[in-house]
Amino acid sequence: MREEAVDPAPESGAEAAAGRHERLLAQVAALPNLPGVYRYFDAGGMVLYVGKARDLKKRVSSYFTKRHVGSEGAIRIGHMVSRIARMETTVVRSEAEALLLENNLIKTLAPRFNIRFADDKSYPYLKIESHRFPRVAYYRGSVDQKHLYFGPFPSAWAVKDSIQLLQKVFHLRTCEDTVFANRTRPCLLFQIKRCSGPCVGYIAPEDYARDVANAERFLRGEQQELMDSLQAQMMGRAEALQFEQAAEIRNQIGSLARVLHQQSVEDNTGARTKDADILAVKVDGGRACVNLAMVRGGRHLGDRPYFPKHVESAIGVDVESIDDDAAAGHEKPVEVRVLEAFIAQHYLEGGLPPLLVVSHAVDKALVEALAAQAGVKVTVQHQPREQRRAWLDMCIKGAALRLAQLLAEEGSQQARTRALVEALDIAVEDLHAFRIECFDVSHTAGEATQGSCVVFEAHKMQSAQYRRYNIAGITPGDDYAAMRQVLTRRYAKLVEAASQGTSRLPDIVLVDGGKGQVGVAKEVFEELGIELSRIVGVEKGEGRKVGLEELVFADGRPKVGLGRESAALMLVAQIRDEAHRFAITGMRARRASVRTGASRLEEIAGVGPRKRAKLLQRFGGARGVSHASVEDLATVEGISRELAEEIYRALH
Repeated sequence: MREEAVDPAPESGAEAAAGRHERLLAQVAALPNLPGVYRYFDAGGMVLYVGKARDLKKRVSSYFTKRHVGSEGAIRIGHMVSRIARMETTVVRSEAEALLLENNLIKTLAPRFNIRFADDKSYPYLKIESHRFPRVAYYRGSVDQKHLYFGPFPSAWAVKDSIQLLQKVFHLRTCEDTVFANRTRPCLLFQIKRCSGPCVGYIAPEDYARDVANAERFLRGEQQELMDSLQAQMMGRAEALQFEQAAEIRNQIGSLARVLHQQSVEDNTGARTKDADILAVKVDGGRACVNLAMVRGGRHLGDRPYFPKHVESAIGVDVESIDDDAAAGHEKPVEVRVLEAFIAQHYLEGGLPPLLVVSHAVDKALVEALAAQAGVKVTVQHQPREQRRAWLDMCIKGAALRLAQLLAEEGSQQARTRALVEALDIAVEDLHAFRIECFDVSHTAGEATQGSCVVFEAHKMQSAQYRRYNIAGITPGDDYAAMRQVLTRRYAKLVEAASQGTSRLPDIVLVDGGKGQVGVAKEVFEELGIELSRIVGVEKGEGRKVGLEELVFADGRPKVGLGRESAALMLVAQIRDEAHRFAITGMRARRASVRTGASRLEEIAGVGPRKRAKLLQRFGGARGVSHASVEDLATVEGISRELAEEIYRALH
């Protein structure tokens, strides 16, 4: 693998643009006729586009030697090319290797002109924990070799539904090991026949192990083999005159048969489809939705929508030559490009099932490259029949519904943004870039005071930009001092960054409070030289009733009452409530970290109830223990120097 890059010397104006173009053409002329990946960057160093090529020289040269006019896609390409300041290329050994590298770079670099899906690693699993009497549990996170994991599942509901099913059919336990080890009588789950009561010895270990093995076979999709095995067990019990046990197995067979009848997926030959992903794409209104439905172990587990970024500015990817394909009218439909982007990015790190059922035909080379990397054989069906056709139709309908819902929500949110701008009577050039920052302060009787800042931009809350501020050095319970500290810490740095062009101030700063809080914000902004017109306070109305709030301004404008049904008030309430929620959760977490010293003491080996009580009594509580030195801890009766050091390490 070989990389090449060019860094142009700083220039300006038309000469700079012409010079960059000449340098890029010179670099293109030197490219090899080999497979590889190319990256385009703008003058600010931001990556614009990542693409792959079977022939780097032919592919890259088509960007710079042809006029991009005519189709909308060609115009977008021309717009991107005009912004290219430099490029980097990487030569690889094969087209498949180029495809994998391309999508790795798309995920890590987040290019402006590539269709990109958020990297979602939050899929839940069903876990069967290692134990003499294993338990089934919901799990989310990285898997290991110690336990058995089944999934991934499209949603938490799918996992919990599967756990309930295993309880009904196989009576496996779900209680924590600590609860299991301390039971003296069976719980309610045993009474309602959802657990076989292994905690109190109501089932032999070998019988429970058989139920666990049957559950594993069920989750792997070996339903017919499992049914045959249960039938044989039932007959064996009956022949041994163990009629009660035979009846239990009969009931188990009946429950299992009902589940299989409701949730199985059969292919055209009547055989059950064990593992498959069904993918449908819908594009409308400049947005796209890929709906993924999962079939695992012969059971349909539900679906999950994905909404890619940059669909509106996406370049036609995975075409060997812009000139050959687009000019001939063979440019891939946007639905195909979105679906291929999803497949490439979603399955890049594995999890590829043996069957993909897709709403649009996709490039076979793409799937073959992913399958080769995963070491599995994959079949792709574009026009399935019978049962699979029904599942695909459901998936397509789901994609359309989810996209329509998204567009409706975005339309509603845009209307709220517009209503607030009109109510505030401010001039906003780009409504999409309209930015609000909202602040709130939370504490419990002065303890664990914390301020929050939430951000609203592009018609939605931007959770990645939220910030929390731990407040110190003020009189406990002084909300005005806390707000002053938060605003000063927030905007002292932001003003400096804005002056250097690396950031910008919000259009509106929303504070949850009336004249008092607005007055504090006014003082801070005057000290920092920020326009007072940005400050808006939310004052409770008469009787502090919801819907009667009024907006208070720092620049002397009269109050504005929005009205109970106002779209602007709905947006203000949404942002304010989010700031309050964010502050409350942060305050509670901080308070818990202070107050949980006693519970942390319980986890230290050698610190029993008596020693813990002496420590808490000696230092006046968990906080005092955490602040004590090793020497101080060692002065407590029963605490040796070694144990004092262990306590100090555990609490710090």
